[in-house]
Amino acid sequence: MHKERIMGIFHQENKLQARNKPDIKKDRRQRRKQLARRLADGFILIAGSKEAIRSNDNTYPFHQLPNFFFLTGIDFAGCWLLIEPKSGAETLFIPRIDNYHRVWLGHIPGPEEIRKYQGISRVLYVDDLVAELRRVSKNYKHSFCDLDAWKTARPYCLGVSNDSEELEDALWELRAVKKSGELECLKIAGALSSKAHLECMKKTRPGLYEYQIQAVFDGYCLAAGLKHLGYPTIVGSGRNSAVLHYRDNSAQLKNGDLLLIDAGGEYLGYSADITRTYPINGKFSPKQRDIYEIALKAQVECINRARPGVTSADLHVHASKVIAEGLSELKILKGSIDDLVHEEAVRVFFPHGIGHLLGLDVHDGQGGKRRALPNPYKLKIRYVAKLEPGFVITVEPGIYFIEALLNDSENRERHKDRINFDRAESFLSVGGVRIEDDVVIQRQGMPLNLTNVPKSIDDVEAVRHRPRLIGKSLISL
Repeated sequence: MHKERIMGIFHQENKLQARNKPDIKKDRRQRRKQLARRLADGFILIAGSKEAIRSNDNTYPFHQLPNFFFLTGIDFAGCWLLIEPKSGAETLFIPRIDNYHRVWLGHIPGPEEIRKYQGISRVLYVDDLVAELRRVSKNYKHSFCDLDAWKTARPYCLGVSNDSEELEDALWELRAVKKSGELECLKIAGALSSKAHLECMKKTRPGLYEYQIQAVFDGYCLAAGLKHLGYPTIVGSGRNSAVLHYRDNSAQLKNGDLLLIDAGGEYLGYSADITRTYPINGKFSPKQRDIYEIALKAQVECINRARPGVTSADLHVHASKVIAEGLSELKILKGSIDDLVHEEAVRVFFPHGIGHLLGLDVHDGQGGKRRALPNPYKLKIRYVAKLEPGFVITVEPGIYFIEALLNDSENRERHKDRINFDRAESFLSVGGVRIEDDVVIQRQGMPLNLTNVPKSIDDVEAVRHRPRLIGKSLISL
């Protein structure tokens, strides 16, 4: 690719971000007021992230704590937010920067800039935090401080009780439904991450190493202006594709194996979470095709069913049934579909949930206790709630042939009449198949899919044979 074309692509990505950069200052102000109303009988103190030491005087790249960023938009270390529900006062505390810091690390916004750009009228230096805590503790007998904040506040707030769990629950509740500015951030993260995934598909070849494909994804995101990834990129080939959170990324890609990439870039704190699985040599083998088609059917049907009022448990059970039906047709499972699902034989091959909320955290909480419903199924499901408009969720069914689970003595005894273990072991070379998209629940109709990476077998195989046509089908930026 010529240098001019490379620069042109990234110029287009940067134009996208500059043109559409969401202004969510008003949203943050509204969130702080909502939080104050929810926790009206105590003051609220939330600590921002600190610089984390990697070794000696070297730090990890800074990343703000999601709850703090959700309420403030502040993206530098050493800050605190104090909210006083009775008076409505909001105070942001920022570090006092000296010339030594300016010489080595550059500019950090001062009080005037913070007031102008973040919409918080009262900005003090951290030097004033202790005096403010002593003052506010005279007006309240209760507080809602996160755990780190309470460690600092407790000595100066004698006679004040604290409830960090209620604070966390209130924030999870507020963060569940995404506002328009947040959705724009997630759309941009999804569009750019989709393009990075497509680049990985195009460049995958036998003989390369997993870390070289990781470099394609990570490098594309960085060059497109995404400073952070939502999580460490997973690139698993062959049997590594069956390791759910594989992180080694060091194996050589072999002809005939599958490659699974689970990766997402982050835009203004909001993360994409996309997974694709495809053949390293560009052509699915018969066994790979059989497993892939089952996983794809489960994913497409669950996306179609993701509507308001449907529960997360409903989607998980439906995906489990589709997988059970498919594996039964392949003579891997045997028995009634309901029995295979509810007695968890299918869980040997689908050992995780159908998806999760997505936002400032890649696993974006669970929506709060008020939304939690009893689990109507016998299956182990961590959290059950009805989908609501504005939820952004992942839909990510997977089928894995994991030697540890197939050889597990309890599984073999419990499911000896449900699983054909010899037949299942013949699929170990397939590894794992996971297909994951990010979708927004709409008030009516189908969810809005934020992911645009080829996933039908014909389209995946065409990436290698007709890459220019596939590239034209992507989201227009």
